[in-house]
Formats: sequence, C-alpha cells, structure tokens
Amino acid sequence: MRFRNLFIVAATLLIVSSCSTQRYISYFSDLTPGESELTVTGSSEIKVQPKDELSILVNSQNPKLTNLFNLPVVSQQIGLENPSASSQGISGYTVDSQGNIDFPVLGKIHIAGMNREEVASCIKEKLVQSDLIKDPVVTVKFMNLNFSVMGEVNRPGQYKISKDKVTILDALSMAGDLTIYGKREKVLVMREENGKQHVYGINLCSGNHIYSSPVYYLQQNDVVYVEPNGTRARQSTVNGNNVRSTSFWISLASLLTSIATTIAVLVK
Repeated sequence: MRFRNLFIVAATLLIVSSCSTQRYISYFSDLTPGESELTVTGSSEIKVQPKDELSILVNSQNPKLTNLFNLPVVSQQIGLENPSASSQGISGYTVDSQGNIDFPVLGKIHIAGMNREEVASCIKEKLVQSDLIKDPVVTVKFMNLNFSVMGEVNRPGQYKISKDKVTILDALSMAGDLTIYGKREKVLVMREENGKQHVYGINLCSGNHIYSSPVYYLQQNDVVYVEPNGTRARQSTVNGNNVRSTSFWISLASLLTSIATTIAVLVK
C-alpha cells in the first residue's frame, strides 16, 4: 500500500513538472489554430536616424542632368596595367547628428524620422519645386543597418537589415532559433531612444505578448538578448546545482522529505 502511494505521488510530481517545463518551451502556447486573431502594434517601418547611411539615386530622361545629384566613387582596381582604369559606384549620404544630409545643389535636408518612401518623396518634391528636374525618379536604400542577437541562440552575431520590416521572429530565425537552454519567456530587446537605453521583454510562449510588444518590429542597432535558463546556469560551474555539488544533494533531500511527508498524510 505504501509503495503504491509512493508511486502515485512520484508520478503526479513528474507529470506536473513535465507540464510546467513544456509550458516554458513551446512558442505561442496561448494561440489556437483558426480561432486566434491578433493585431500587431508598434511601428513597423524603419525610420532614418542620425549616423545612418543612405544610398540616394536620382534618375530622369536626362542622365547628364541627374549625374549632378548622384555621388560617384572612383576606386582604382589594383593589378591592372592601365592605372587610369577604375570602377564606378555610388557613395552614401551619412545623416549627421542633427538628422540632416547635405544634398548636392539642394543643400541640407532634414530627413530624420522619415522612412525610405518619405525621403524619396521629399527629395523629388524639392527637385521639382526648384525647377532642377521635371521628371525625377528617386530611389532610396539603407546601407548600414544592423541588429545584434546575443545569448542562448545557435548563431549569435550581427545581422544586416535587408528589408523594411524585420520582426523579432525574423531575427531569432536568422540566428538559428533559441537553444534548448534559452529562456523563451524572457527575451530582452535593448533599444536606444532619444539618447536613452530602453529594455523591453518579450514572452515567446505567449502569442498575445509577442504581437502586442512595441519591439515586435526591430529597428536599426537593436540588441536581442536571450537569457540562459537555470539548467545552463548550473552547468556553467561545479558550484551549481548538479551531482557534483552540495546544493544538489540538499535539494534532493528536500524533495524526498516532501514526498515522505505527503505519504505520511495519505497513510493516516
């Protein structure tokens, strides 16, 4: 009888522990297929910030005229017999600390806080209003935007932002997803806003929390950090809670004492 009660108690503890562990491993555990409809909040577009570098190309039916507004870069190719041989490229415009770029002929243009389309529209409008080009086509691209992923992921590192919208899920996928030791209920995103560093937390186990987060869409220079769970922390040192440590045996003794107490209550 005692052994049967002991088995029941041990099995119950194992099941509860297993369910608790699964709850902190599965993504989107609160979503049901076909029944969940969530609204994404937060700004989805990447806006221009100081120190960003942009490629701005102006085209029209008059190539000679548009060349005045495109910055050429002449880079000599090493090893060529003709020293005058070169390859042509386009230089980028660096946004200064005030949020301006120094554009040919037009002078300083304030573009901080704009997205790519707004920058292109602004420059196009100024070219037409100044009667410089009647039919300009302006193309704007970001050149140096990155975000970083650190901590318990399979491929930590710095990644380029190659499209206008990059989500936290995109970032973690690019980094090879979390390792089994990453805290899915506590992923941190560090973002500099108005000269101050802000830290946001995301619970990957909750779809509602992910899609309602202000950092669901990443911005340039964001840092994503995945904190290690208790298992990883204990593995990092022999002083952790493992079979080589005193704390492990104390924890085991505490568990056995709890089981014995429960059995005694059941027997009564």
